[in-house]
Amino acid sequence: MSIRTTTRAVLGGRLRSATGLLTGFAATSAAHLGALLTDTPVLRHATKPALMPLLAAHSVTAATAAGREAPKLLAPALLLSGGGDVLLQFGDDTAFLAGMGSFAAAHVCYVTMFVRRGALTDRRRTLVVAAAYATAWAVLMGRLWPDLGDLQVPVAGYSLLLASTAVASAGLGWRTGLGGALFLLSDTLIATKLAKWRELPGHEVWIMATYVLAQYLLASGALRAHESSDSPGPSEWPDQLAAGVPATA
Repeated sequence: MSIRTTTRAVLGGRLRSATGLLTGFAATSAAHLGALLTDTPVLRHATKPALMPLLAAHSVTAATAAGREAPKLLAPALLLSGGGDVLLQFGDDTAFLAGMGSFAAAHVCYVTMFVRRGALTDRRRTLVVAAAYATAWAVLMGRLWPDLGDLQVPVAGYSLLLASTAVASAGLGWRTGLGGALFLLSDTLIATKLAKWRELPGHEVWIMATYVLAQYLLASGALRAHESSDSPGPSEWPDQLAAGVPATA
């Protein structure tokens, strides 16, 4: 078997694996949202912990299929989010704070990864986006603060990290920018629930739908930004191009 044929087979296998993992993530997301809609606790608790590990596995495999490594902090960001998902399912205050801490660490990974990719190089755009999110944060915290009780300081600190992710993500393009905005929306819906504000119809479904989509957009956008900054030339990857394997994740 020639090197070209072997390389084509390897890349094709990796691409199929990445596609299978993404299909698994989509199916698990749909099952989880269905469990929320039908109030099926067993299915809800079984599917939620699998969401971010599946997306992390897909991201790493998709990058490998394109002939490169995934951004080093992407899998940690997703797995830390998965840890937060698990902790939040316990329902008590200690687990909630630990889950918030896990998500906070995930946001540190996201912000660091995006900044390293040049998300803040356009200073004028960064200032405008940061000012918009800072204003939204100040207004929201001002409204929520009296109703958060003992969670005032933890929620304020965490929401600053969350807003930082939204600002940094906007610097890498519309995909990551939308992901950061949806993540902020998802956690804002959680905060209004903590404050015991009136809930939307299907409140939990909206929280998880925006969260799952946000994480997918952040992950796929990070992969695309990583690829565009470190794309192999045609002479380096002739077999990948000959095999018709797409370079995007």
